Parts: sequence; structure tokens; C-alpha cells
Amino acid sequence: MNARAARWLLALPLLGALFTGCGIRATEVPTDFGAAPSRVPCSLAGPDLSTQSSRGVPVQVFLLCGASLVTVDRTVRVPEGTPDAKRRVMVAQGLLDQLAASPSAPERAAGYRTYVPGGMTVAGPGRTDPEEALRLSTAPDRLTSYALAQVVCTLSDSAAAEGDGSVVLGGPAPSALRRYECTDDVRTRPGSSEPPASDIGAAG
Repeated sequence: MNARAARWLLALPLLGALFTGCGIRATEVPTDFGAAPSRVPCSLAGPDLSTQSSRGVPVQVFLLCGASLVTVDRTVRVPEGTPDAKRRVMVAQGLLDQLAASPSAPERAAGYRTYVPGGMTVAGPGRTDPEEALRLSTAPDRLTSYALAQVVCTLSDSAAAEGDGSVVLGGPAPSALRRYECTDDVRTRPGSSEPPASDIGAAG
């Protein structure tokens, strides 16, 4: 073996160490990204609307999640051919019942809750009330701020109202009626921002 070959043989271990230190081995790319993420708060899997439709009319109600109001999908039953005036009341009653019902187990796990009391009923307008009025068995001003926000935002966004983002509500006749609005502030801060309201009048 000549001198040049001997020098190359002596240099090979040093070159191997140098390349190993500077190179990146594909087999050593990290693959452990930690545990699977937990459920995202206020996040639910999409509902099967076709199945829901078979059980009734698809609607949405507002539940509290975190500090804000968030819509969830529900259904209410309304017989076909129901006159419009009666249909409005039936939809409103169905929505109140859905608001008062305890959220499902997945909804509770995601942080959803409701403050609307059970047993509340709704009736249509009295003899001298405007036709869009809805009268609750519990006067709106006796509800908590959270419950009132849920009721106002749910009803004003439904077939029970006129579709302008407001709803006319009152307690049992002859208590005064008021037009309530569901605003962005109410949806984002229902505990501190009550629905804006303006007087309508009382039944005669």
C-alpha cells in the first residue's frame, strides 16, 4: 500500500463522523406530537338535517356557551295545514320547550347550557294586541338576563316573529307589550347586555 492510499484510509473515519454530525437522518424525524386534542369548547359535530327533518320542522335555538349565545339545531312539530296564526304560536311553544330542555350529553360536554325555566307557555295576541304579539305565562321582566336573551334571540330569529330581528312579547294580559331586539351585544354578552326594548301597549 502506498502512502497516498494509507492517508485516505486514515481520513475515512473522520469524514464519516463529520457527515453524520451535519446530516439529517430521515428515520429520526420526530413523529410524537403529543396526545390527541380534546373537544374544542362550543364545537359540535354537524347534525343530520335529513333525519331531523323527518322528526319535524328544523329550527335553531340559542344556548349559552362560554360567555356568548350560540345556535344549536332542533326540531318542532307542526301539523301540515295549520293556519298561519296558530302555526306561529305552535312554533313559539316548541322553541320555548326546546330552550327549557336540558342540553344533550355531547352539548354539555362542549360547554352548552340553558337558563330558560321549564313549564313556560305562550299564547297568541289578545283582542286588541298587534297580530305579531306573543304573550308568555312568565312576564319577560321576571326572567333572568340570560334566559331573556335566549328567548328573545331564539324567537326573533324564527317563524314565530316577523323576521326583522325583533319580537313583540308580554306577560299575561293585560300587561304591557314590548318589542325586543336581539343585537350583536346581546348575543356576545347576554349577562350584561339586555335586549333593547320599546313599549307597544297593553291589551284592552
